[in-house]
Amino acid sequence: MKIPKELWRDYNWQIQNRIKTKEAIERYIKLTPQELEGIEKTNGIYPFAITPYYLSLIDPEDSEDPIRLQAIPRALEVDEHIQSFGEPDALKEQGDIPGLTHRYPDRVLLQVTTFCAVYCRHCMRKRIFAQGERAITNEELKLMLDYIKAHPEVREVLLSGGDPLSLSIKKLELILSEIRKIPHVEIIRIGTRLPVLAPQRFFDPKVLDVLEKYSPIWISTHFNHPKEITPEAQEAVENLLRRGIPVLNQTVLLKGVNDNPETMLELMRKLIKIKVKPQYLFHCDPIKGAIHFRTTLEKGLEIMQYLRGRISGYAIPTYAVDLPGGKGKVPLLPKYLIDSDGTKHTFLSWDGQKVEYDICEF
Repeated sequence: MKIPKELWRDYNWQIQNRIKTKEAIERYIKLTPQELEGIEKTNGIYPFAITPYYLSLIDPEDSEDPIRLQAIPRALEVDEHIQSFGEPDALKEQGDIPGLTHRYPDRVLLQVTTFCAVYCRHCMRKRIFAQGERAITNEELKLMLDYIKAHPEVREVLLSGGDPLSLSIKKLELILSEIRKIPHVEIIRIGTRLPVLAPQRFFDPKVLDVLEKYSPIWISTHFNHPKEITPEAQEAVENLLRRGIPVLNQTVLLKGVNDNPETMLELMRKLIKIKVKPQYLFHCDPIKGAIHFRTTLEKGLEIMQYLRGRISGYAIPTYAVDLPGGKGKVPLLPKYLIDSDGTKHTFLSWDGQKVEYDICEF
């Protein structure tokens, strides 16, 4: 794609020129039969959209390219066997107030839009894809704010979606300013994949001004593969950090994309190189239409064991499972304590050696 630099670096241009049809994407990539069928059969159920930027990361000659797997529909998504597993809302996010989830005592999650720059095929909220692209109304926001005001135990508000940072600056500032008026809310966190899918959003000083104005704000983003860490992504992160906005990363373990110890190690190394803190490695949720991305728990534990000792501890994420039914996240760790006998304990070191360790009580 020969696009003038000033357009390529313009977020609005990226959004306005999203590729949404089979005909449009075939100008750049020869689709496989699975993809051709997938785009047709998922239409109206799990829509398709990809920014020119994210499309440019795909190797058109590789049908199993990790970016391609995340962004282009395949017939597998609506296969009868795949559809027989999972639930649209396996984590039971929907409560009495639409778009508000209060799972842990001290924090709430607000879904403030259904819009995404790219509709990721593994998304935990695939159920909202077919609802159309819309932001919450002021009336819906008021219900959410009234709930938070009535619950003084809430210290943190997580904005999610869709992608909250796809909202207009005016709407984003309205939401942030209203939350900041609530005395007991200390932290605002924003879940966004725009540093990965359209990092040009963070080239706009007006967006950065708003985020800085309502600090402390934390960004939780979602890099899944080393190919996603580009000079543009690094620039986006750097712009956030310069405004005092920390950036965390939550990776999802995806079959065929990153379920390889070496790939995951490279991803974590590249994340810390651009000063993004790996926070979670999530086991893929049991979401209808995304089950084919799931690995075994043992695969995740194998990867975690591989990371230990090969990269600094601060760069190792917490491997976690989000339990069905809204029961919350639980961490999983490889087993390092392999035997105990009184004060004598046997550990497995990071490189597989058995080490005895004595604990004497005085």
